[in-house]
Amino acid sequence: MEKWPIGIFTSVGAGLGAGLDTVKSLGVHTVQVHAPHEPDRAPDRVAQFRQQFADAGIQVTVVFAGFPGESYADIPTVQKTIGLVPPGPRAERLKETKAISDFAHALGCEALGMHIGFVPEDASDPNYAGVVKAAQEVCDYCKQNGQRFHLETGQEKADVLLRFFNDVGRDNLAINFDPANLILYGTDEPIPALRSVGRYVKSVHCKDAKRKPDVGGGWAGVEVALGQGDVNMELFLRTLKEIGYFGPLTIEREISGEQQKKDIAEAIGLLQRLRTEILG
Repeated sequence: MEKWPIGIFTSVGAGLGAGLDTVKSLGVHTVQVHAPHEPDRAPDRVAQFRQQFADAGIQVTVVFAGFPGESYADIPTVQKTIGLVPPGPRAERLKETKAISDFAHALGCEALGMHIGFVPEDASDPNYAGVVKAAQEVCDYCKQNGQRFHLETGQEKADVLLRFFNDVGRDNLAINFDPANLILYGTDEPIPALRSVGRYVKSVHCKDAKRKPDVGGGWAGVEVALGQGDVNMELFLRTLKEIGYFGPLTIEREISGEQQKKDIAEAIGLLQRLRTEILG
């Protein structure tokens, strides 16, 4: 694979990712996929998806899990509803995660991604051990499918994430680094955090955000088109080079419609220019 192939976060039935038609029209050849709902994970649908991606010459690099009942309405709601951290739905979500791992395996994808939720900062928190155990269970299941388990950044500081990785203790646990999320959640500075966790970074989102403390809902910023925020995409790519990451640069734009397609097209141009400047 070429260094830094450009990709797009896409959806095939669920989520805010760009549709497959948009991906094909923009001419990229790698995607991350938001896992569809259960009916679209049936064997006949998997075969259709595989054929569609193959016909378009597109490689699926990460399949992302999401769950019913999750909401990103505001920070307190994220804390209560997202991922495997809430203990109430954890058992059912672990079952769903394993089904999505099987779906990813059937697509020929070697990585399962997830927002695991707000990992408790205090390791003595009564919920912490349960989250560690859940992550170990997912890692062990993914291992059977020849997969890594990628946790998306944003809801923890880098040092909290590093301690969590150490406590989980699985060699197939990895990071999907999204620099914009660190701004949106107000948890850390993107570039220093990337340097800190760099050895675990196996996939990235190229997404941008602007700091805006009055945005409401506990959010520390707003998502904007790539290159228009506070991430500093040139420095982000230079830091990826510094840590030795040359995998896909997956564009994520969390809006829908024609503006999403326009912003993604402009992001592709920006990344192509920066890739040429940095890699030669």
